[in-house]
Order: sequence, then structure tokens, then C-alpha cells
Amino acid sequence: MRPDVVRLAVRAYRTMAYVTGTMLCILVFVCVPLQIWGNNAKPADVVGTLHGVLYIIYIVVAFAMTRAVRMKVASPSTIIVLLAGTIPILTFVVERWVRRTYIAPVLAQFDVGSSEQPVLR
Repeated sequence: MRPDVVRLAVRAYRTMAYVTGTMLCILVFVCVPLQIWGNNAKPADVVGTLHGVLYIIYIVVAFAMTRAVRMKVASPSTIIVLLAGTIPILTFVVERWVRRTYIAPVLAQFDVGSSEQPVLR
């Protein structure tokens, strides 16, 4: 796969992981307590719907990233990446783990050849 496609998939994954994780934390730690103890369901409805839409986008982007860095399709690590948006804080932990374990080696392999100066003719 081309290096620019891999970098785009990784950047999109990391962005969606942070956005989805942040929205889930806001939903669970702010909006749900507000709904339960404050009798105000509107924030939970809005943020819950937003998180649902973002999670669907996260699934698509995360799957594209797993294919770009050549993770196995049905492996436990791929399933963990895809389900990380359902547990608060887990997207941040999984993103760091995936970056160290899978993304960094793939990007390093692309950067090896890029340090050479191009030949101008």
C-alpha cells in the first residue's frame, strides 16, 4: 500500500479515536449523571446520538486503518480496536497500544527510504 494512503488512514484513525473517546467520556461522566441526578435527559440524548454517529464513523475508519497496517481481520487485536469506542477511556489506551505495536513499524518502514535525496536529472 502507498505510504500516503497509510498515513491518511492512521491520521484519520487517531483523530476518530480521540474524538469518539472524548464524546463517550462526556456522555458517561457528565451527561448520564446529569440525567440521573439532575432529571435532565436532553444532554444525554444529544451527546448520546452524537457519540453513536461518531462511533459508526470510528468503526469504518478503524477497520480501514487495520487493513492499511496489515492487521489480521479476525484477530483479537482487530476486534479490540473496533470495540474500543464502547468503553470509556479505552480508546485512548488502545490508540497508544496500536500506535506502538502496529503503526510505528509500518511508518518506520516507509521512512527508511525517504531519507535519501532524490536524484535530479
